[in-house]
Amino acid sequence: MKSKKKIVLAYSGGLDTSIILKWLQENYNAEVICYTADIGQEIDKKKIITNAKKFGVKNIIIEDLRDTFVKDYVFPMIRGHAVYEGVYLLGTSIARPLIAKDQIRIAKRFKAYAVSHGATGKGNDQVRFELGYHYFGPKIKIIAPWRIWKLKSRTDLINYAKKNGIPIPKDKKGAPPFSVDDNLFHTSTEGKVLEDPKNSAPEFVHQRTVSPEKAPTRSTLVSINFRNGDPISINGKKLRPAKLLEKLNQLAGKNGIGRVDLVENRFLGIKSRGVYETPGGTLLVHAHRAIESVTLDKETMHKKDNIMPRYAELIYNGYWYSKERFKLQKIVDLKKNKVNGTIKLKLYKGNVIIESRVTDSKAYSMKKVSFEENKSFNKSNVEKFINFHKKKLRN
Repeated sequence: MKSKKKIVLAYSGGLDTSIILKWLQENYNAEVICYTADIGQEIDKKKIITNAKKFGVKNIIIEDLRDTFVKDYVFPMIRGHAVYEGVYLLGTSIARPLIAKDQIRIAKRFKAYAVSHGATGKGNDQVRFELGYHYFGPKIKIIAPWRIWKLKSRTDLINYAKKNGIPIPKDKKGAPPFSVDDNLFHTSTEGKVLEDPKNSAPEFVHQRTVSPEKAPTRSTLVSINFRNGDPISINGKKLRPAKLLEKLNQLAGKNGIGRVDLVENRFLGIKSRGVYETPGGTLLVHAHRAIESVTLDKETMHKKDNIMPRYAELIYNGYWYSKERFKLQKIVDLKKNKVNGTIKLKLYKGNVIIESRVTDSKAYSMKKVSFEENKSFNKSNVEKFINFHKKKLRN
């Protein structure tokens, strides 16, 4: 007897992907394999397995990718100081390339003919997933239910779930939930009351951070040590990448740090509003810029700043595996071996304050900047410098 074809579904165990699982089974004569990437999101492995088994799924794969996610995706992005449209630290964007890569690995392992995802037809994630799929498995078919099926809205999904006995989770107010994405780096919340930009975000949508008004009245001090451009320890204690970010999330979150309410320009041309929480990532960006300020030369720092908007846009648009992003990453990392030292931060009611910068680097010279007279800086050359730039002014 000929075996069924196989489809690997990126499965969270939640409402959307449970509906997709049922829909795939109804519309394709194929075995569905459920794949979950553990990248630090709030995850209930027993629930994922139980929900998948309800639909007769035989193969349920849950891969722990937390350290890989932080070390090979988050840290390189932090080195590039990637910020989209001034404030967004790209927490969702940076997760999709890794999930896509590993999902294709699983598809090849099971000799699946197709992969599927739960990204909506209006969002960026469908692009991010599918560019990753194409890069690692160009011959594997992609099934994007939101672009195919007749379920056109969140209401349609809920009705389909009720019809098929799929549990509908509730949010803290007892209604169907917001659209939430989370991983070790961030949490994003979209939909419902947030769709109207004139509405304030309800406090209860924030999951990782306390309100700055309710944060402790005493500040928290935290020291982050960097080696070759990456953080390796907190307050003198070495930690694995995932544990390090987890610890920073806790410290920043309880001090009300890392909230962003953004109306962004999606890759597809739609404006959308999201509430993002990136507590630990916010600390890392501040600390990394601070350690570079005393370890790198002006030209290198300014070159990085010049390419950053394009670098961030590539990540946002799903071009993590593009030649252009690889090229920019080489520029970002050109002198990362010089970025060594310790930054002390003060955390207080939503604020990140640089307390101190300690490094063995010679890039910063106290003698040259001192207001006391010394021979390390030749002031007689300043007039020549100014005269040179006077001529350039009119060129």
